[in-house]
Amino acid sequence: MNVAEFRKRGKEMVDYVADYMEGIHRRQVYPDVEPGYLRPLIPDSAPQEPETFENIMKDIEQIIMPGVTHWHSPYFFAYFPTASSYPAMLADMLSGAIGCIGFSWIASPACTELETVMLDWLGKMINLPEAFLAGRDGEGGGVIQGSASEATLVTLLAARTKVIRQLQAKSPGLTEGAIMDKLVAYASDQSHSSVERAGLIGGVKLKMIPSDDKFSLRGSALQKILDEDKAAGLIPFFVVATLGTTPCCSFDNLLELGPICNKENIWMHIDAAYAGSAFICPEFRHFLNGVEFADSYNFNPHKWLLVNFDCSAMWVKKRADLIGAFKLDPLYLQHHNQESGLVTDYRHWQIPLGRRFRSLKMWFVFRMYGVKGLQAYIRKHVKLSHEFESLVRQDSRFEICAEVVLGLVCFRIKGSNELNEMLLERINKAKKIHLVPCHLQDKFVLRFAICSRTVESIHIQQAWQHITELVAELLKEGKEQKMN
Repeated sequence: MNVAEFRKRGKEMVDYVADYMEGIHRRQVYPDVEPGYLRPLIPDSAPQEPETFENIMKDIEQIIMPGVTHWHSPYFFAYFPTASSYPAMLADMLSGAIGCIGFSWIASPACTELETVMLDWLGKMINLPEAFLAGRDGEGGGVIQGSASEATLVTLLAARTKVIRQLQAKSPGLTEGAIMDKLVAYASDQSHSSVERAGLIGGVKLKMIPSDDKFSLRGSALQKILDEDKAAGLIPFFVVATLGTTPCCSFDNLLELGPICNKENIWMHIDAAYAGSAFICPEFRHFLNGVEFADSYNFNPHKWLLVNFDCSAMWVKKRADLIGAFKLDPLYLQHHNQESGLVTDYRHWQIPLGRRFRSLKMWFVFRMYGVKGLQAYIRKHVKLSHEFESLVRQDSRFEICAEVVLGLVCFRIKGSNELNEMLLERINKAKKIHLVPCHLQDKFVLRFAICSRTVESIHIQQAWQHITELVAELLKEGKEQKMN
């Protein structure tokens, strides 16, 4: 493909993408394919001779699109949102064109410096304490990770390295293995599975602490298990507090957990993957109160802030703790500015070496929407979730299972888990809308998450009508079976 054809095909692709987004509501949200559907539709090996762009695009509609779950459909209410906006798409195009691998400042100074500034911009948007910002001479700073899972793992490994070095400095005879055997990390029983995975990869014990009746991790529960573990000779070193849990969007109590972690010299990491975007709105910022006690904080603009995947924003109070855990400096990666104090080499802040120019997406989105535009987007989703909540509460056959705070409604039919499992199966089998479940206090619960950038009240109303029609059929069948 030469530049002339690129110009032509690029315009065609933009038109295709625009048509896809504009007409996504007409596509079936959930694919109607079986595992292994794709392999028989394409050759066993790559073509020896070039193929035409036209043929590739035909295969997009005939082969790829039938197997796509349309996450940006206004009828997609599963998981949590994944962000999508035209400014972010355009920025990704530019990032791909520049094609730098920004592992160090010298590898592309703009890539590094824009990221530092964008993380400061975003930190100020959510009113993070100054200690988390890089500024001109701060000790903290932000970095873009690929996901919240990576952020949790990176901070756990940094905390592990820090405590091992501290203990070995006090007792030089202690081996790393002896310390590792006693290290313990903690999280709520509502925390994401990625926290457990971080413990597995990090080779440390991870204990899940029971949450309270509002699915929140409280200080008293943490202190109890810390006292027990220290008495048993274990070494508590890392706590993950979640703001906006995946099952029901509950919030751990930072104002109770934070002082305990500071007193016990335990690294506190805050995972606000979904909910963190809402903190740009002053009315939701109070959920972040207590962040001043944390060592690290993370949320995903690629979930709810219109910045396309991947873009997970992570801040640390002391970047030296992070760099100290990951810094390796072979000659071929060194440059004469790295010790200047004015330069950040992000390869020391993450697990991979290479990194894309992801901050361009933030820059485009923040400038083209403005803070007010992003706030309006968040508020619209919250309003729609309360609209759905109101519909559920008006129907005596249903119950709300957790407080509706942001864009997630947890609900179920009053009755057995089996009945609710059957309802979800019928919802997803019909493929008009898409939902996923969770368990709350041994109850099988349906999650209704406001996801799409284009979702409106009409889609909420249609989804509810569809659900109630399926429930009516289900209950009618149940009565007929009892009569028989």
